[in-house]
Formats: sequence, structure tokens, C-alpha cells
Amino acid sequence: MIRAIYPGSFDPITNGHLDLIHRGASHFDQLVVAVLINDEKQALFSVQERMEMLRDAVKGLSNVEVDSFNGLLVDYTARKKASVVIRGIRAISDYEYELQMALMNRRLAPDIETMFMMSGEAYSFISSRLVKEVFRLGGDITGLVPPSVATRLKQRLLVKV
Repeated sequence: MIRAIYPGSFDPITNGHLDLIHRGASHFDQLVVAVLINDEKQALFSVQERMEMLRDAVKGLSNVEVDSFNGLLVDYTARKKASVVIRGIRAISDYEYELQMALMNRRLAPDIETMFMMSGEAYSFISSRLVKEVFRLGGDITGLVPPSVATRLKQRLLVKV
């Protein structure tokens, strides 16, 4: 059995993330979508809320598990008995950062492989940061996030206004 980890902050999950999750789930026996707990980052949603949104978005995928972690990704990957880390690439700027991380992870844990997946063309410009910014400024985010996430954004950001 081949288990893969797809780590990220997912604040919030976008349709770009979902595209990678669906495609990753089709290539591995099990895919763990792991929300990074990073207290230094100012997240809009709590880790628990992000996990709830993810679980709702992937409920039809029987081989996808949603979890959270802190610390080194390679340590978490080893604890989960996974052999692959999936990372999404939208642009050259993503590649430079992700390559650096993948090489450090390889140095720390040579038995864990990083697999880069190109974003689908329809999602290559989407980021959680950009979705939040567009929404805050009154823009339409239809098609950028699952409908349940759009509802949560409305509830969260309309309260903060």
C-alpha cells in the first residue's frame, strides 16, 4: 500500500487544492490531507475549522483522510508510514520554494519522495490568500472555493467588517 501526504495550511481550501486532492487520490492507495499547525501564521480559520471544511469537501473520496500536524513534515510523514509527499506547483515561483523544501526534506529523510503536481490550468492562479483578498474587497469567488467554504467566508468576514 502506498500512502501519500498532501500538507498545507488550507486557509481556506480552494478548488485548486481540491483538484490536487482528487488527482492525488487517484494515484495512491491512501492520501492524507494534513493541515499544518503553525502558530506563527495569522490564520483566518482555526485548524479545527479547516479540517471540517476539508472533510466536507472530500467526503466522497474513501481513500482520503484529513489530519493535522506540527513540527517537521518528514517526521509526520514517517509517523503516518507514508512514502510520498505531494506538493502543488502553480508557477515558477512556487517551484523555486518547493524545490528548496523538497531537497531539505530529502536530506532529512532520504526514503521519503516528493512528488510535484502541476495545478490544473483552471486553478493555476488561485491561492487561499488571493481568495480571501478578493472576497474582502467584494469580489465574486464563485468557482474558486467549494460553496460551503464560500458560506464560511461570508460568515467569518462579514462579522469582522
